[in-house]
Amino acid sequence: MKRVLLFIVTNLAVMLVLGVVASLLGVDRYLGAGGLNLTTLLLFSALIGFGGAFISLLMSKPMAKWSTGARVINESTDPTHRWLVGTVERFALQSGVRMPEVAIYDGEPNAFATGASKDASLVAISTGLLHSMSRDQVEAVIGHEMTHVSNGDMVTMTLIQGVVNTFVVFLSRAIGYFIDKVVLRSDNRDGPGIGYYVSSFVLQIVLGIAASMIVAWFSRQREFRADAGSARLMGRPQSMIGALQRLGGLEPGALPQSLAAMGISDRAHGLMALFASHPPIEERIRALESPARR
Repeated sequence: MKRVLLFIVTNLAVMLVLGVVASLLGVDRYLGAGGLNLTTLLLFSALIGFGGAFISLLMSKPMAKWSTGARVINESTDPTHRWLVGTVERFALQSGVRMPEVAIYDGEPNAFATGASKDASLVAISTGLLHSMSRDQVEAVIGHEMTHVSNGDMVTMTLIQGVVNTFVVFLSRAIGYFIDKVVLRSDNRDGPGIGYYVSSFVLQIVLGIAASMIVAWFSRQREFRADAGSARLMGRPQSMIGALQRLGGLEPGALPQSLAAMGISDRAHGLMALFASHPPIEERIRALESPARR
């Protein structure tokens, strides 16, 4: 319930901020008696599309800690914590990135990386993962997450999300206006008719679903690269293969939607596989076993 409430409150806050900014800049006035101003609409769409994505990125670390209850352990003297921090530090040095914050959180097997940049990141591991895997397998999972960090995947996915969001906002309103004025022949001289609002609302949902599939495809390709990166950091693919095989026999812990793409595992079947942030574990293992993909 806490995660759902956080998701709703965060999104309402983001939309409120973007609405105020759009009003101050005047880019929310793309419709009027003179018709549709495509340039202003494009600026409005980019503000909403990229603005929301980047605000979420900037808020990602504190929101991740709050929503999962993650506890930073960089200064902890606990032996297990020191081993986790030492592993992350070793991989950070190998990858040439600044040492991330390291955290653990209570939950089923999973792990994630987040942060506004590769030099201001957070790597979190669940207690379920620690209790379910060998140290070698846990280190491979950490290598996977550290590859996300060193590849700048958080920023890359934000940019992709911003682009598709912009197109969804722009096309839904432009096509909605066309339907209202050309197809339905609305003669409302003060602005668009009801057909514009209904069609643009429906189109935003439909195009949003298509956009989600595009973002998910990019996320799945990025997972293959993170697996391969873990194999390089570990010096062998067997450790990551073993971690994936172990994950295949476990039920992965659920993560907040904003963090799901940065987790170690996600399961989806049938049509829902088109929206999955991670490829099937069997495909990931085959990719690691193939010299061409390493």
